[in-house]
This record gives sequence, C-alpha cells and structure tokens, in this order.
Amino acid sequence: MASTYPDEKKINNAQKREYSDDLERTQTVYDDNFHGLSLKTILVYLALCIAYFVQLFDIVCSGAYARTIAAAVGTSTDSAVWISQVIVIVTATLGPPASQAADYWGRKWFFVGSSVFGFVGAIVLARAHSIGQVIAGQTISSVFFISQPILIAVGSEILPRKWRPIAQGGLNAAGGLGGVVAFLGGQSLIDQSPSGWRNIWYIITALMGASGIIIATLYWPPPMPLQKTLSASEKFRRLDWVAYFLLAAGLALLCMGLSWAESPYPWSNAHVVACIVVGGMLILALVVHQTFFQKHGLLDHDLFKKDRNFAIAIGCFFLDGMIFWAYNSYFPFEMSTLYAYNSSAIEGARNCMNFFATFFAVALIPVISHFTKSIREPTVISFLAYVVFFALMAKMDVNETGKTWGYPIIMGLGLGWSLTYLVAAAQLSAPAHLIAITSGILLSIRSLGASIALGIYNAIFNSELNSKLGSNIAAAVLPLGLPPQSLEAFIGALASEASESDIAAIPGVTPQIIGAGVAALQKAFLNSFKWVYVAAAVISAVAAIASCFLINPVKDLNNHVDAPLDED
Repeated sequence: MASTYPDEKKINNAQKREYSDDLERTQTVYDDNFHGLSLKTILVYLALCIAYFVQLFDIVCSGAYARTIAAAVGTSTDSAVWISQVIVIVTATLGPPASQAADYWGRKWFFVGSSVFGFVGAIVLARAHSIGQVIAGQTISSVFFISQPILIAVGSEILPRKWRPIAQGGLNAAGGLGGVVAFLGGQSLIDQSPSGWRNIWYIITALMGASGIIIATLYWPPPMPLQKTLSASEKFRRLDWVAYFLLAAGLALLCMGLSWAESPYPWSNAHVVACIVVGGMLILALVVHQTFFQKHGLLDHDLFKKDRNFAIAIGCFFLDGMIFWAYNSYFPFEMSTLYAYNSSAIEGARNCMNFFATFFAVALIPVISHFTKSIREPTVISFLAYVVFFALMAKMDVNETGKTWGYPIIMGLGLGWSLTYLVAAAQLSAPAHLIAITSGILLSIRSLGASIALGIYNAIFNSELNSKLGSNIAAAVLPLGLPPQSLEAFIGALASEASESDIAAIPGVTPQIIGAGVAALQKAFLNSFKWVYVAAAVISAVAAIASCFLINPVKDLNNHVDAPLDED
C-alpha cells in the first residue's frame, strides 16, 4: 500500500535539519485504503463526540449561567464575563503549541492529559465558594479545550476523506446536543436548587473522564515517521516558542483591555488604552514574525501553498468566533431580561431552537457531500443565515415574544454548516502531516475572534446602556410627577431589579410611574442589544463575502484514510 509519508530509512540527519523541505516534497498518495468501519473506529469516534458534547455543554453553561454563578458566590455580575472568557483565552494560547506538538509526539496523550486537567478543574469549579475559585477552576478545566483541535483532526484522520464533511458534521451535531442539554438540563438543575449549577460541572467531570478513558484504551494510530525518528530535543526546537509567547501575551492584554472598556473604566482610561495598545503591538509582531522570520513555525507556509482555501478559512474562522459569541452571550441575556417566561422549561426550549435547526442542517450534509461535493456554497449560505438572524434581532420590539422562537432557527441553520465546511476546506487544503496544527490554528483563531468580540460587544452594550438608561427613565417618569430627588433611587431600584414593593416605597412613586419606568428600562436594554446585533450582522456579511472565494475540492474528497486505526 502506498504511504502518505517518506520512507523512514531515507530520513538521514541532513534531511532532519531540513525537515520542512523534506516534508514539502512528501509524496501524498491518496489510495483506497478504506476497508469498512470497525468497532474500534466507531468507539473512538463516539469518544470524540462525547468530548465535543462536553466542550459545547461547558461553553454554553459558562455563558448562559455566568451571572447566576457570580451571584451565588457573592460577587458582582461584572466579573461574570471571565467565567467564559478564560475558556477562549486558554484555548487560543495553548491550543497551537499542543496541536503542533501533536504532529511530532502523536495525538493520544495530549488528549488524555488535557482530559485530566479538565477533570480536576471541573471539580474545583463545582466546589468553589468565591469568584476567584470559580475562575481558577475554569482556567484549569479550560486546558481540556486544547484537545478540541486534536479531536477534530482525529475525527477526520480515522475516516475516509470523502466523509470529512460528514465527520465534522457529526462532531458539530454532538456539540449541538451539548447546547440543548445545557439549556434544558442546566436550567432545570439551577431551578431545583440555588447550588444546582454545581451539578453541571459534576456532570462535565464524569463525561470528561469517560471520553479520556476510551481514547486511552482504544486509540492507537500508526505513528508518523517523524514522530519516531526525531529526538525529543529536536522536536522541542521545532516548536515555535516565540510565536506562542507573542500570541499568549498579546491575546491576554487585548482581552483584558477590551473587557475593562466601559466596565469599569472609560475607553480613555490608561488601563484600557495600555492593554489594547501593547496587546495589539504584540499580535502585530506575531504577524510580522510568522510572515518574514519563521517559514515553518506556528503558521507554516506550507499550509498556504496548495490553494487559497486555508487562508480564507482562517479569516472566516476568526469572524465566526466573533459571530458565535454575539449569539452565545447576548441572546440568552436578552431573553431573560426582556422576553422571560415564568417556566424555565419554556425558556430552555426556546434557547434550544437554534440547536434543533443545527441537527437538521447537519442531517443534510451527507446528501450535499454525495451529490455535489461542494464546500463553498453551503459556507456562503451559512454566513448569510447569520446576517438574516442578527438583522432580524436588531429590529425586535419588546412585544414580539413569538419571534424569539423562530429567529434562532435561522441561526441554527448557519451553525450546522459554517464550522463543518470551513474545517473540511482547511484540512483538505493543508498537507496531511500538518492536519493537527491546521485544526489548532483554526480553533485558536476562532478563540481569538471570540476573545476580541466579547470585549467589543461588552463595550458596545455597556456604553449604550450607560448613556441611555438614566435619560430614558428620567424622560418617562419626571413628567408623570416623580420628585427629582427620588429619581436616582428610582433608577437604581429598577436597574438592580428590586421588588415592586421596594420600588413603591420610594417617595412619589405610583403604579403608573413604575410602569413607565419599566418600559423605559426595557427600551434602553433593547437599544443596547440592537447595536450588538448590528455589529454581528456586519461581521457576518464580511464573512459571507470572503467565503465566496473558496474552491470546491472535488478531487480531494476520495476514499483514502489518513490514519487508519486497523492498519496492519
């Protein structure tokens, strides 16, 4: 059988020193080496789906219930953003080195090791009694997310290349199921007990352990030639340590500066300006370093040689991260603030509508792959779906609760296709020996987009709310007779969601004034959500335009398996 790697015996010391050129000349023969699915392959793929389920379950719960957790441990909800923020920071900073190392040492133990960190961190978070402990636990647990690019690579490698969109679609479906369980099961656990959120992370602990055990016992792929022939010191030297530092430091400073903007510091404050400027300079230095000084580092230039798909996928993944976190952080927030139901079950069902649509979209992928072998068209459609969703949400009125059930379906159709086809496009564009770092770069760039977006959206929302809340309420209630000296107390009571009896106890307050004040409060919140959605719609439109330039890799969707588990 033809090999995708050069003969190990021919890799001498001189060739090792010029390993990148040797790999560049690797003859990749896509022969038909698929002999049907074995039980081992099925179980390994199932473990990957469990891991992806857990990761989306964790991400959604961290975003949707962050304010609940912050309140439960007795801290301001302003700190809640860091519960989800640490996930994207850790993924973006540790994902690339782990992925690059996995191309030298193999995938298995990076996945298993990250599962151990996730297991321990989830226990710490579940038992936390302060916001510091919560964030510390989530930081440790977030190490599990460095396995995301590895599991995406493995899911593609153990199955035929013609099934690559289907393989990625299955993983996304598992993630969608994690989102459904997060909204329905997670809310149910929280409603049952004030400490119900702790049980969420106990469940995460169990599932992380299960997936790690299956991978540890059943996943034994054939090693790559360089994995066996290079010494440990040679492998360490080829890791791009400069890029890792620039990425980690730049991303951390950018996220900190953007998170502080308008909460609690104004944009002009030195804390915000210094973090954003220094962080931006470090990211710019990373781009210069990878472009001119490091040909085969984090962004290996071989990734861009075949066609333009990898470069386009990177850009679209960055934008997709910005898009998803607009939905993940602000849609549940808006629903609970302006369109809440008395039943948590109904709330959870509404939040799951996009994931139900994701399942439908994923179910269409085998049909699309079989008849068209197209990647460009579904990707464009997915981003156009995002544009429509955010445009419709930006035009929402407080009294249009029914529309909040239909609009998420449009979002879900996009979620089902965007990641699936972008991953497939990038992996098929990259050399087979760089598939792990390919997946790592994609997810890291998506996390970078998410990190930046969270800060931007938070700044937009807080800026709009702070500028409109007081003036809206004052304009609504002062003409109705509220004494000016009671205005500050009235606004504070409404903003803090005080009980109606406490608000009524404020001097000069009447039921009519309360009604007008609540309406003005809702209008201020609605306007703040609107501009977040407008920003997300513009970003989605840019991604849709960029994805129009993808190339459909028809010839690459063949019957070859890159890393068969049952190879003799």
